[in-house]
Amino acid sequence: METAKRHMHLNLFLMNTGHHEASWRHPDTSPRRITELDYYCEIGRIAERGKLDSLFLADTYVLPVTVRHKVLHGLEPFTLLAAIAAVTSRIGLIGTASTTYNDPFHIARKFASLDHISGGRTGWNIVTTASESAAYNFGDRALPDHAQRYRRADEFVEVVKALWDSWEDGALVADKDSGVYADMDKIHPLAHKGAFFSVQGPLNVPRAPQGQPVLVQAGSSEDGKSFAAKVAEAVFTAQNDYRSGQAFYRDMKDRANRCGRSPDELRVLPGLYTVVGDTEAEAKELERELGELTVPAFGLQRLSTLFKVDLTGYPLDAPVPLELLPKADEINGNRGRYELIENMARREKLTIGQLIKRTAGSRGHAAAVGTPAQIADEMERWFKGEAADGFNLMPSHMPGGLADFVDKVIPELQNRGLFRSEYEGYTLRDHYGLPRPAGRGREGVRL
Repeated sequence: METAKRHMHLNLFLMNTGHHEASWRHPDTSPRRITELDYYCEIGRIAERGKLDSLFLADTYVLPVTVRHKVLHGLEPFTLLAAIAAVTSRIGLIGTASTTYNDPFHIARKFASLDHISGGRTGWNIVTTASESAAYNFGDRALPDHAQRYRRADEFVEVVKALWDSWEDGALVADKDSGVYADMDKIHPLAHKGAFFSVQGPLNVPRAPQGQPVLVQAGSSEDGKSFAAKVAEAVFTAQNDYRSGQAFYRDMKDRANRCGRSPDELRVLPGLYTVVGDTEAEAKELERELGELTVPAFGLQRLSTLFKVDLTGYPLDAPVPLELLPKADEINGNRGRYELIENMARREKLTIGQLIKRTAGSRGHAAAVGTPAQIADEMERWFKGEAADGFNLMPSHMPGGLADFVDKVIPELQNRGLFRSEYEGYTLRDHYGLPRPAGRGREGVRL
């Protein structure tokens, strides 16, 4: 834990019209605006008004057939986050990029550029891509197996970090009198040749304001947790109850320690689905309204894709056919999320319809539906009980659900001394309380 007074870290998980799968059908949302820059700029300003640490933008490389019933397409992260950077000044900007369908030089250059554009507010959410369908948008080949994707990711991240460090801090001289723009003794090639990549370097962008953008990871499988413990500075996770949150928190801190890192170098931020009401009845009524707008056909397709079992012919009141589901180690896609939702269905003996409704907004994350004080109570319980260092906020609908959280829940957290009243720094590392990495020098960039 942090040695100074411990405050929550709060990110907004930015998802088009909101996190409930039927949010786009609600009267208070505008699904046709989700490709408009002004819409996202409005959301960015609301989040910054709440002094949130960052916006987090997920990404995918495939358009699922379930787009028939839900808003699933999204704008490309680097383009959108750079635009939001221009109309905000403090809030962090975390974008997702895959290590399976990119190359290290491209990713290092893009994030370094975004860090310069934003004045040091950037983070990289590292994913290995779990969608088998996405694989066929990058050539006629199947998705690499789970373990291989993480081996590639490990080398990928090390190359990216070395590229970010290929310029020392003092390399940019810009001395008009001498005519020296860059000190070549402080710019270093990599000459890297590894199992997956061959990269000469150096990067063609000077060292980023943060030294290195913040590294974020969201995998909850065994491979994902091991990878996060080694490289991540923040972990986004899905834990749907307090005890599992505590167990995951302890596990990640212990894993970081075993990797030779201080547990303070790793922020654990579970997702939190929120529905805010001035009264508990009002919040529950909004959640009921959203539930009534859910399209059962979408939910059946969603669960069928996750479980690798066709559920479309099953009645909604039938129990989840647990006996037909594959074992977790047979899942080559999102293994951590599969285990979480399969365990939920097994533990609570849910019907298919109940599981659809339970996951329509939270998707397996924790949920808080109630008054600002009730939501703050639950957040405080997780935070003080070491189940979280903060949360990845998932408002039911946007921008209204976000505005409700910012204007009603944030003051409650501030009054309890749990969250900042003003930004104390300018970079995402400042917000997270993370140090700026020192450069490696000539020999340090060689892998």
